[in-house]
Amino acid sequence: MKINNLENISARAKEAESYNQQFEKKSVEMILVWAAEKFAGKIVFACSFGAEDMVIMDLIYKYKLPIEVITLDTGRLPGETYDLIEATEKKYGLAISVYYPQTSTVEKLTSEKGLFSFRESIANRKECCQIRKIEPLRRGLAGKKAWITGIRKDQSVTRTIAQKMEFDEANQLFKINPLLDWSEEMIWEYIKEKKVPYNDLHEQGYPSIGCQPCTRAIKKGEDIRAGRWWWENPDQKECGLHGYCKVSKKS
Repeated sequence: MKINNLENISARAKEAESYNQQFEKKSVEMILVWAAEKFAGKIVFACSFGAEDMVIMDLIYKYKLPIEVITLDTGRLPGETYDLIEATEKKYGLAISVYYPQTSTVEKLTSEKGLFSFRESIANRKECCQIRKIEPLRRGLAGKKAWITGIRKDQSVTRTIAQKMEFDEANQLFKINPLLDWSEEMIWEYIKEKKVPYNDLHEQGYPSIGCQPCTRAIKKGEDIRAGRWWWENPDQKECGLHGYCKVSKKS
């Protein structure tokens, strides 16, 4: 069984690479249309309501693509994110599927380790992300063949290895990153031109927004992801949703 699984992963990875080569000449719109047709009824867009995700949201609506939109409510999101979720549903006339962490698991974590254990070690932080993000996402992806994200290569050092089409080994499905090569400037040009709603925190120095206790505004000259888990090194700053390996620092 293990051998067969490894063979299956290898075959899916090769298939993803084949698609990825095709994507090099396709626009974001073309990739989304292709994905909606290729994985009809079995594809979701996991929206975190960052600026990038709002671009994808707008394109899905513009082309009336039959792609289910899901999001994760960790229970610790900023109020501005909840406001944006409501505004998005009203603007685009859709109902977003929300996945929450298991109450009993959160209760056990906080009763045993407190409300801010994630600041004590990387292991503790990843445990919190596992409970509040990764497990709910797996439920949201269950039974699907592909999922779409809004990640970009220049967001962090951990994402430079990403591709537009990948096989997500952890979740056993394809992952599509259509905005991978877009710059931050391109994202905001689209948002302003198309009048796409976005999180008010972006106007307050928050280029990247996650859970409220793990997100702060950045200072002038800082990296755009500097406000996420700011007490950790840049090569550790992934919650595990995307599964990218640690990038070793060069001496």
